[in-house]
Amino acid sequence: MHNSNYIKYLYIILLIQIQSVCVQNTFAQDQQDIQLANEYAAKGEKEKALLAYEQLIKKNENIPFVHTSYFNLLIDMGKLSEAEDYLEKLLRKEDKLSYRLDLGVLYFRSGNLPKADKYLNNIIKAQGGDTYKLKIVADYLASKNMTDYAVVALKQARSLNDNQNVYSLELANLYRMSGKRDQMVDEYLNYVTQTPSNISYIKNIMQILITKPEELESLERLLLDRIQKNQNAEVYVDLLIWVNLQQKNFYGAFIQARAYDKRFRKEQSKTLEIAQIAFNNQDYDNADRSFTYVIKEFAGTENELPARMGIIKSREAKVKRHYPVNRDSVRYLIGEYRRFRKNYADSPNAYEAAVNQALLHAYYLEEMDSASYYLQGVISNNKVSPTIKSKAKIDLGDIYLLKEEPWEATLLYSQVEKTQRETPLGFEAKLKNAKLSYFKGDFKLAQEHLDILKQATTREIANDAMELSMRIKENTAFDTTGTALREYASIELLMSQNKIEEALSRLSVFPDKFSDQQIKDDVYWLEASLRLKQGEFDKAIALCEKIVAEFGDDILADDAYFMEGDIQEHYLNNKDKAMEIYREFLTKYPGSVYVAEARKRYRTLRGDFSEVIPIN
Repeated sequence: MHNSNYIKYLYIILLIQIQSVCVQNTFAQDQQDIQLANEYAAKGEKEKALLAYEQLIKKNENIPFVHTSYFNLLIDMGKLSEAEDYLEKLLRKEDKLSYRLDLGVLYFRSGNLPKADKYLNNIIKAQGGDTYKLKIVADYLASKNMTDYAVVALKQARSLNDNQNVYSLELANLYRMSGKRDQMVDEYLNYVTQTPSNISYIKNIMQILITKPEELESLERLLLDRIQKNQNAEVYVDLLIWVNLQQKNFYGAFIQARAYDKRFRKEQSKTLEIAQIAFNNQDYDNADRSFTYVIKEFAGTENELPARMGIIKSREAKVKRHYPVNRDSVRYLIGEYRRFRKNYADSPNAYEAAVNQALLHAYYLEEMDSASYYLQGVISNNKVSPTIKSKAKIDLGDIYLLKEEPWEATLLYSQVEKTQRETPLGFEAKLKNAKLSYFKGDFKLAQEHLDILKQATTREIANDAMELSMRIKENTAFDTTGTALREYASIELLMSQNKIEEALSRLSVFPDKFSDQQIKDDVYWLEASLRLKQGEFDKAIALCEKIVAEFGDDILADDAYFMEGDIQEHYLNNKDKAMEIYREFLTKYPGSVYVAEARKRYRTLRGDFSEVIPIN
C-alpha cells in the first residue's frame, strides 16, 4: 500500500512537470509570434501583421501584450467596424477603463463626433471624485492628441481640490499642444504662483514659445491685469519686468523695476539689474537713468558702488557715440574716474576705473605716457586680481600697438594667453595675436589662431574669429598672393594705431587699385565706420547705400542698412527717415542679428513705449 501511494505521488509530480513544460513551451512560442507580428507591423507589412495578431488574440492571456498594437493597426487600415466588434467583445469580458477609452477614440476617429463627444464626456463624469482615475483619463487622451477632452478631465479633477492652481503645468502643456496660447500662458502663470521658485523655468519656456511682438504685448496686458488684482504677487511683477526686457523696452523695465524696489525692498536692487542689462544692450540713456535711481535710493548699501561705477561707464559710452568725440567731455570723464578711485580706493572697481581712465588718455587725448603709467600701476599692484591684471596687460598691449611697437604688444598678449588659458581673456589675447599676424600679412599663421578661436566659448570672440577667417579665405582663394588683402590689413592696422586721416586717404583710392576684388564691400564698410567717427555723416550714409546696392546679398548688407537708420536717428535727428529704414529692415533682413533692436527702435519712434504704466 505504501509503495502504491508513492507511485501515485510520483505520477502526479510527473504530470505537473509535463504540464509546466508544455505551458512554458506554449508561452515561449506565443512570445515569438508576438515579436514576429510586431516586426511585420514595424516594416509596414500590415496584412501579415493583422493575420498574426488575429491568431494571437484568440488566447486571452495574449491580449495585454498585443492589444494596443492590434487596435492601432485596425484603425490605421481603416477596419473600424472590426475594431468596434473587437472592443465590444473585450468589454463584455472585462470592463476596463482603457478599453472604454479606446472605444471613445474609435468613435472619434470614425467621424462620429456627436457620439464620441457624448461617450467620452460620460466616461469623464463617471470617474466622479476619483482624481487618480481622472488623471489617467487625461494622460491617455492627451497621448491620442485629444487635448480638449484631456482638459475637461483635468478641470474636473481640479474642481475636487481646494487649490484651483493644481494641474496647471499639465493644462498649460495641453493648451500648448492645441495652440491655445492665451490659455497656455494663463496656466503657466497659475503654476508659477504656487511655485515661485520655478520662475526661471517659466521664463525659459516663455522665451521659446512667446516670441512675436503681439504675443508679448498680450502677456504684458495679462500680467498687468493680474497685478491689479493681486498687488503683492512678486512673481507677476518680476515677469512683467522680464516681458519688457524681451521687448527691449528698457525704459519700461526701469519703471517696473523701480516700483518693484519700492514695494518689495530686497537687499539686491532690481533696478540695478536692469541698469546693467540696459548698459550691455547699449541703451545708455536708460542705464544712466537706472544707475542714478539706485545711487539715490540705495545709498549706503552694496548696490551703491556698482551703480556709481555704472553711471560713469554709461556716460563714457554716450560721449563716445557722439562723433567727433568731444575732448572736454573726455577730460570730465577722466576726472570722474579719478574721484571714484579716490573715494573707493580699496574697492576692486577702483582698479577697473584706472584701466578705463588709461584708455581715455590713450585713444581720445593721445596721451600714451599717462595711459601706460596707469596700466603699469594696475599690473604691478599685488592687491589686483589676476583677471583685472590680465585685462590691463591686453590694454597695454593695444597701446604699444598705437605706439608702433608690435613686438611689445605680442609679448603681453602671449603672457595673457598663457596665464588665462581657456578663459574669455585668454581667447581675447589669442585673437589679438591673430590680428597682429593678419596685420603683418602672415595670413597662414593668423588662420591657425583663428581656427582655434572659432570654438571659443565667448560668442563675440568666436564671431570675430569667424568673420576674420572668412575674409582671409575669401580673399586668398583666387588671389593666392593676397595683394588686396594685405593692403586692406595694413589700413586696418593704421586704424588700430589711430591714424585715421592716413587710413581714409588709402581707403579712398582702394577701389580704383583693386576694382575686381571681392573685398570692396569690406572697404566701403571700413570707410563708412571711419567717416562716421569723423562726423562726416552724409559720406557714411553714401557708403552704406553702396554696400546695400552692390552687395545686397552679402554679409555686410544688414550691418550697412542698420547703420543708415542709426545715423538718421541719432546724428541727423531725422526720426521719420529712421523709422522708414527700420520698418523696411524688418522685411529685408528678417534673419539679421539686428532684428530685435530694429523692431524696438521702430516701435520707440512710433511712440509705442511713450506711456508705461507703473505697477504701483
